[in-house]
Amino acid sequence: MDPSEKEMLEDLIWLNAVIATELIQITENTSQILRKEAPPARCLTDHQALRETALAMAEKYRPGTALPGHLRGHQ
Repeated sequence: MDPSEKEMLEDLIWLNAVIATELIQITENTSQILRKEAPPARCLTDHQALRETALAMAEKYRPGTALPGHLRGHQ
């Protein structure tokens, strides 16, 4: 794999991690709207773990972005 292919793959991994974390948030928000209450505690715990895993992947390939602050600001 040449350097440009490696860089492109790293960019795609990072972008997919960003998309994944935002989709988790959309799921939580939609659940809250439909239920008219917060999602179950178990879901929030599981989603946080998934969010942290995706963040770790994103940070591995592109550290120092605004993503950690953005994600940790989600409610």
